[in-house]
Amino acid sequence: MESVRLKHVAQAVGALEAVVLRAFGPDGGQVLFTRDTGQAVLSRGGARILTALRLDNPLARMIVDCASTHSARTGDGSKTFVLILASLVRMIDAAADKDPLASHSRCPREDVRSASARRLADELLSFSLQQLDDLLTAEVLPFGQRLLWPDFHSTAPIQNLLSSFFHTRLGYNNCRFISGLLCELLSNWTSKDNTPFSSLQFVNDTWPALYTPVTGFPLTYSRLVEGQVIHRDFAAPFSLTPQGPIKAVVLDGHLHPKFLDAGETLEIGDNGNILQFSSFAESSLQSVISFLKSLGVSVLLSSVKQSVAVLALAAQAQIHVVECISPEELALFRHLSGARPVSDYWSIQSDHVVSLEFCKPILLGAHRYVHVGFPEKQTIKPCSLVICGAGEGQTEQHATAMQDATRMLLTTWQPPISARSPNNSLTSSASCCQTFPQGYVIAAGGTFEFLLSHALQQKTFSRDVNIVSQILADSLLCVPRHIYSHRPRRFAQVQSEVLKRIQEQGASPMLCQTNAPAENSVHFKAEFSTLGSGLESVFCKYQLLLAVLQCLSRLFRIDTVIHTRGLLKTISRTNISWEDSEDELEN
Repeated sequence: MESVRLKHVAQAVGALEAVVLRAFGPDGGQVLFTRDTGQAVLSRGGARILTALRLDNPLARMIVDCASTHSARTGDGSKTFVLILASLVRMIDAAADKDPLASHSRCPREDVRSASARRLADELLSFSLQQLDDLLTAEVLPFGQRLLWPDFHSTAPIQNLLSSFFHTRLGYNNCRFISGLLCELLSNWTSKDNTPFSSLQFVNDTWPALYTPVTGFPLTYSRLVEGQVIHRDFAAPFSLTPQGPIKAVVLDGHLHPKFLDAGETLEIGDNGNILQFSSFAESSLQSVISFLKSLGVSVLLSSVKQSVAVLALAAQAQIHVVECISPEELALFRHLSGARPVSDYWSIQSDHVVSLEFCKPILLGAHRYVHVGFPEKQTIKPCSLVICGAGEGQTEQHATAMQDATRMLLTTWQPPISARSPNNSLTSSASCCQTFPQGYVIAAGGTFEFLLSHALQQKTFSRDVNIVSQILADSLLCVPRHIYSHRPRRFAQVQSEVLKRIQEQGASPMLCQTNAPAENSVHFKAEFSTLGSGLESVFCKYQLLLAVLQCLSRLFRIDTVIHTRGLLKTISRTNISWEDSEDELEN
């Protein structure tokens, strides 16, 4: 058993800060990991770096869990999460030393400092839940702009938003290429009838079925292919693949003859003919295959492995079988084709049959897959993404970065919550937002932190609130300080540029129009020439800050860490009788 003090929290977060600083910002480097198998993996992703660490410290594990939870929801911010948290802990540590109770209380000094830190952390969270969204709306959004959707190619800001994201994850060389590729993918999957949020939600939910990793090629070989790539090959090789319009059926289980005994066996010859098989079972199965053939079916898609008899009879009938398809890929195929899976094979109807534009093999890298196309009656343009990398680790890094970018866009267009409902749930830390508009971005390079820090310093609060607002204002500046750590003069230059723009523009009363349709929305553009062309999501920054303050409050509420050598056993008190001895209860 070990008591947790303020210094323990500072040590844990400081150690994590030292790790992520190596890969933070546009000048950050790659972190090399060596797995137990000897495989070397390179990464700049904060979530990947933090989760790869072997941590014994329970406080550090809690911080990593909080950062990873936030990153999994919004797609970004793990490194910034740790940096802001570390800065807040240092600021609270300094403020706790100035607490008058620390010198007059009879309690141990460390206990008083820890209690003061806990109070400040709770006040920071309460202040942010009540004041932060109003501050951002009035003081930050006027210096940003609202992105149009779904006009990907004619709107440079969307490209700049993604390029800035990929710059910190994959480096500068390929960020333009990969952002353009992702824009093209999203453009094809976006329906004019859907909202930006629903389109992005669909791509995020179906992501495992939308991309194919290929190793041994540079990233620039990545491309889009029409239709859907199913990551399986045809069960039996054919000299001819289906040509022209294809009719297919989705099988929801095994295709077997009716009343076939489970233990019945069969023998298949070298030419694929059935040599030994129950005559009744064979005729039953042949009738099913013949009926499928009469419907014009030439492709069977199955989620499970079919029997040898099914494959043999299907081969004789020139019906192609694709088996063991993953649930995600089969769900996407059903969504695009409108197919209804067949569960009772003796009641197959014509409405179970769907038409495909094509169904053919495709060779991607060292693997052969099935490539299907859909008739051009879709409101979207179905396509699959081929992601290349020199090695398995690089391909995984590229795929993860593109999925995280999709989550970041999804968070950017998250619909506003209808009611203000503060809560202590880390997984819904931004649910307190009531009127925050969708799709707003701002110049990258510390603009968000400079603007919000300045607003906190200029606004007048009560004495107690002024203390926590000053802590938050000073802590926010750690982000641009680390961004320009290699160029200290740049930090002062950018800060001066932002303050100059604040004086020139001032507060704008036009933000009430941001809930209008995208084509009629008002754009607030601030030409921060010194910051470059990168952009970042305002709402993602907002959620990041609330998630950090949630984690901070939880950290300082830990009083004791209990070290155990085995699994803890939970004893229900309702099952404890009066005769139970103290030794039995302890065990």
